[in-house]
Amino acid sequence: MKTKITKYGQPSWRIANAAVEAFVTETGGHLGPVTFQIGGKKIQPYAVAPWAEEKLEVPLPPMLKVLRGDFFCLPFGGNETPFRDERHPPHGETANARWRCTAAGEGRVHLSLVTKARPGRVDKFISLHAGHAAVYQRHVISGMRGPMNPGHHAILKFPDSPGSGLLATSPFVWGQVSPTPLENPAQRGYSCLQPGTVFQSLEKVRTRDGGWTDLSAYPARRGFEDIAMVVGDARQPFAWTAVSFPVEGYVWFALKDPRVLRQTIFWLSNGGRHYAPWNGRHVNVMGLEEVTSYFHYGLAESAKKNPLTAKGHVTCHRLDPKKPLVVNYIMAVAPIPKGFDHVAAIVPGAGRQSVRLTSRSGRTVVAPLDLDFIGRED
Repeated sequence: MKTKITKYGQPSWRIANAAVEAFVTETGGHLGPVTFQIGGKKIQPYAVAPWAEEKLEVPLPPMLKVLRGDFFCLPFGGNETPFRDERHPPHGETANARWRCTAAGEGRVHLSLVTKARPGRVDKFISLHAGHAAVYQRHVISGMRGPMNPGHHAILKFPDSPGSGLLATSPFVWGQVSPTPLENPAQRGYSCLQPGTVFQSLEKVRTRDGGWTDLSAYPARRGFEDIAMVVGDARQPFAWTAVSFPVEGYVWFALKDPRVLRQTIFWLSNGGRHYAPWNGRHVNVMGLEEVTSYFHYGLAESAKKNPLTAKGHVTCHRLDPKKPLVVNYIMAVAPIPKGFDHVAAIVPGAGRQSVRLTSRSGRTVVAPLDLDFIGRED
């Protein structure tokens, strides 16, 4: 199981069971591609960069060369501004450096990384459970001291049909578009949403031309790149993000502890970057990024006082070398019946060994899932 194979240009470890096949890259620890088997169908919800197997002529950080599926960021964000004497790459060493395989078996892998920008260690545990169309991830951050903004960076590929995916989240207490435009037209990049605009619903968000748009139905706004963020309600026992695909007949959803990962960032990538390697071809992709961070800017901006902390929202954890930070995260899929639209609620099932998803239309589906994993540290 420790033998690596090349998948979309990257040496990767494979884990699999009857319900899931997944690959984890050696460089950056990116989880992807992932194939779920549900209802006799094979579902591959995650995006892989269109340049994955190309010989690139422009210098890129490893994270962008590998870009796929989901990856763990420490610290999350661009990190263009150094933090004290620390210089972190975009989305941190965890998304760029080479991981070492510590242990592996059928349906599980344990990778480790010794970090340099801030000395410490990160352990990555990825596992599959029999009968569950789900991937369980745990990251353990140890030996570090001081502020840090972690995050997961899941990237979904949507069918090429307007509004083919229906986005919903558990209740949030604050929603806002990134304060600065994500892209600059002078550099051949274009954004659509009004910078800094605050919203109460994903379905009504202000655009730069004074109009309104609906972020809950995607793909949309071809030719633009934007970022928006919601702050989850930390009083919930768990928080969720979900995308229903009615035509394809399934729902993708992710679960987290909202006290560990406070915000959800939406990276709406639909052909708005016309510079290399994007070249206008990265379309119908949405990042669903579970973080504790001040938007996508990086550690320096998240560690200092900012407009979110002024409102009482946490944008960093304070790491203690004697007490590791454990970040648990579940991504799963389930078949849905006809008429199932936006997810309205996800609640525990019997014995907390499943969850029940209910749509706004009143349709329901039950998915086998180990819900207690979210709060587990062993």
